[in-house]
Amino acid sequence: MLTKTKVTVANGDGIGPEIMAAVINILENAGANIEYEFIDIGEKVYKEGFTSGIRPEAWDSIRQNGVFLKAPITTPQGGGYKSLNVTIRKALGLFANVRPSKAMAPFIKTHYPNLDVVIVRENEEDLYAGIEYRQTNDVVQGLKLISYPGSDRIIRYAFEYCRSNGRKKLTCMAKDNIMKITDGLFTSLFKEIGKEYPDIDQDIKIIDIGAALLAERPEVFDVVVTQNLYGDIISDIVAQVSGSVGLGGSANIGPTVSMFEAIHGSAPDIAGRNLANPSGLLNGAIMMLVHIGQHKIAEKIMNAWLKTIEEGIHTGDIFVEGKSKQRVGTQEFASAIIERLGQKPEHFATVEYAEGGKPIVIAEYISKPAVKTLMGVDVFVDWKGKDPDELASKLIQTASGILKLKIITNRGAKVYPGNMEETFCSDHWRCRFVAQDANVDYETLHYRPVSYTSVMALMSILHDRGIDIIKTENLYYFDGERGFTLGQGE
Repeated sequence: MLTKTKVTVANGDGIGPEIMAAVINILENAGANIEYEFIDIGEKVYKEGFTSGIRPEAWDSIRQNGVFLKAPITTPQGGGYKSLNVTIRKALGLFANVRPSKAMAPFIKTHYPNLDVVIVRENEEDLYAGIEYRQTNDVVQGLKLISYPGSDRIIRYAFEYCRSNGRKKLTCMAKDNIMKITDGLFTSLFKEIGKEYPDIDQDIKIIDIGAALLAERPEVFDVVVTQNLYGDIISDIVAQVSGSVGLGGSANIGPTVSMFEAIHGSAPDIAGRNLANPSGLLNGAIMMLVHIGQHKIAEKIMNAWLKTIEEGIHTGDIFVEGKSKQRVGTQEFASAIIERLGQKPEHFATVEYAEGGKPIVIAEYISKPAVKTLMGVDVFVDWKGKDPDELASKLIQTASGILKLKIITNRGAKVYPGNMEETFCSDHWRCRFVAQDANVDYETLHYRPVSYTSVMALMSILHDRGIDIIKTENLYYFDGERGFTLGQGE
């Protein structure tokens, strides 16, 4: 007898326990060779005082087993509670979030019967780092962190996913026309890495028009790779236009641990009423079965699910009068799938998963050393005045003999020198200082680097003169290439 694969399971909150019960019932009846180890996470654990929503022993289970099937959980409002999903993904290095969506037309309503799209989303960084500050009375800040290793890894994974799954086209989505350094890094790596995959069609879309096209013509896409926030948004768009977010499953892949789940939330408003559709979690579990090498069981369940869908046995979220044949509850839907195990769909193509495929392994990123040169500093100050020239005069007098004030911006727009009266200014000012004798040409290196000592001296004298410094950002060149953006209008 084959040794059972041990899987950590969390029932979650809201509808979580009932859809997990339905899914495990299907897995057991299909003959899945799994041993389940249950842990508590979510709302109950949060309220016990664990602000991350998970106990230490639960971490041990997930790490030891390496496979985690998770139902939706509820994060309590307020109280400093952190998203458990984000915590798990970052702590365990689950860098790739894979969300397939496929239309179930004509049995589930959709305008796009040929939709078959996979979103591969970077899962650990970007704005989801959750690094935020209130810096002045008017302004708060969130840091968008994009790394070379993180971008390299997810882009390579997406290309390898295409090869492993017979996908022919990969689209990169970002906003590099505006965020030239962060999103620019992502798209430039996509172009560079893409040269290694000439067998895959490649293109780049700006995220706004890309999202619009996914909502209007999703059938022209195959696989999309993107950053964390964008991926979260567009994967829900694609799932919804395919028929229902409630059908979507998700895989979170890491080097040693992988987590499988539904893409929807805990829906507490319908919890305990036998109304929830377990399909999202079931599709996550099917992805899990393929991941652990139980391809035939995955095929059996997927084909039975397709058979159930095409026979019009639907939960309330996808039930359409005149199209659907029978409205059923959560557990009845699971029973209908179990009754059809071993059967093949008639309208949909029979699903077959390729066996023997090796897991996608991405080599560790090797950082390329660069010469880093300090060229100045941006000093962010809290100042309640409204006249940028008045602030500039104060800063110039204070900084005399140390560094030279080049520009002041407010919310990114240049307001000194050459302020326009129409430009609205908050109390959050970015003041850029460079070398006193700098010939400031930001596209070349025609001006003198500054010392860190001079930057520290500037901070000290500004503070002593009553300037309220809220943060600083050093301005660096890397191998002669500018590592910071210009102010709008600079």
